[in-house]
Amino acid sequence: MNPDWLPWAAVSTREIDAEFRALPLSALADAALSAARAAGATHADLRVHRLVQQSIRLRDGQVQSVVDGTEVGLAVRVIVDGTWGFAATAELTPDTAVQTARTAVEIARTLRPLNRDPVVLADEPVYPDAQWVSDYAVDPFTVPTPDKVGLLTEYAGRLGAADGVDHTSASVLQVKEQTYYADTAGTRTIQQRVRLHPELAATTVDASTGGFESMRTLAPPVGRGWEYLTGADGTWDWNDELARIPEWLAEKAKAPSVTPGPTDLVIDPSNLWLTIHESIGHATEYDRAIGYESAYAGTSFATPDKLGTLRYGAPGMHVTADRTEPHGLATVGYDDDGVAGQRWDLIRDGVLVGYQLDRVFAARLGLDRSNGCSYADAALHVPIQRMANVSLQPGPDDLTTADLISQVDNGIYIVGDKSWSIDMQRYNFQFTGQRFFRIRNGRIDGQLRDVAYQATTTDFWGAMTAVGGRSTWRLGGAFNCGKAQPGQVAAVSHGCPAVLVRGVNILNTRAEGQQ
Repeated sequence: MNPDWLPWAAVSTREIDAEFRALPLSALADAALSAARAAGATHADLRVHRLVQQSIRLRDGQVQSVVDGTEVGLAVRVIVDGTWGFAATAELTPDTAVQTARTAVEIARTLRPLNRDPVVLADEPVYPDAQWVSDYAVDPFTVPTPDKVGLLTEYAGRLGAADGVDHTSASVLQVKEQTYYADTAGTRTIQQRVRLHPELAATTVDASTGGFESMRTLAPPVGRGWEYLTGADGTWDWNDELARIPEWLAEKAKAPSVTPGPTDLVIDPSNLWLTIHESIGHATEYDRAIGYESAYAGTSFATPDKLGTLRYGAPGMHVTADRTEPHGLATVGYDDDGVAGQRWDLIRDGVLVGYQLDRVFAARLGLDRSNGCSYADAALHVPIQRMANVSLQPGPDDLTTADLISQVDNGIYIVGDKSWSIDMQRYNFQFTGQRFFRIRNGRIDGQLRDVAYQATTTDFWGAMTAVGGRSTWRLGGAFNCGKAQPGQVAAVSHGCPAVLVRGVNILNTRAEGQQ
């Protein structure tokens, strides 16, 4: 589809919605913060949070669902006698803001006898009138829904028309998130983020056995607008991938099953991002590292006593955390503590050197400043420490994926993510993928099936012997990273190049499932 003829294609809508600005934001902040001070709070902040979502799903070219939703509310946090208090409401009036602030103070006083660790916030500059909008060209919520359904129908039709494709699915989840933040120090910020998660998949069925194989697009969720779905400005080559999936799927359905054992792997960014997320991203969340977060997906082996000494991976391994990465899902102007987005090192030369922190945990670790990792997914949820865009940096030499493959005599090139498993300390893991290409004598030689790779975090990253260059670096990510109780979800991206990892244990998933 040529986007140029579409009436909305060239319209940039990178402005904070007038509907959100029309809310009595300043009046709510003035009322809540004044009431909190008067009730005895030494710190207070107000957050007005609005979330607009649309989900479109098709099955075999037919619309299964179109779901729209909007939620909005305000939340007040306070510190009283070194103890947090929190309250929230869906009613946006100054009188309700006052009552919510008073309730938060009452909650803090009630909890004070249970609090053994007084809350201390790391310092942060004041931002009295700050505005930020994420980097996108076309707000998806300005595109008519029939046009969006039409584009998905066309894409799914291309897959469904190919020989050997028996079923197709297509979907796109669109989110616009708006936040207004104000605190008693004088910071007031307003921001808007847009993100999309598109996916198309094809399935082939063996009528004689009932067996099936499926394959989906590798386009990651991303902090872009509707231009991403049209492929405008090189955002994603939908035409090429949709044309090639049926061929890859047919080959996969006839491919031999993998032989288990130690194997050299070249891993594409479309798969490696998830390994980074689970074995590095979660492991370097400071609340997990100190055992503060343990009920949801566990703690971390990367404890603070190892900071500066833990050999996480091979020399030259460089991992950053970033709240400013262009089009990153965790990219923000300011977090829910009023901290400006920034970039910092987690692993340098293969050694653990940093964590992801909010203002409370930064002070607890003895740092002068938070690195901006506070976030709540809704007004009715309290902000918690959440993941930044955690990324493996490319190597100094611009090695291509073909260069990495050429270094392997007998191995596997893994593309795309699928299922995964990791233990409660982010240490023992296994991952599968979408496409597995056999490597023989430095060249691709057909596909394999039933592949999973298994390792410990430090063994895996320690076995990384070559890192692709900038030309191989891509952003992957997820919309639905879960944490906390009550559960919250956050969107996060992970950038990485292709890598070569030697001697990784390969499992045959089919054989494992029969045991």
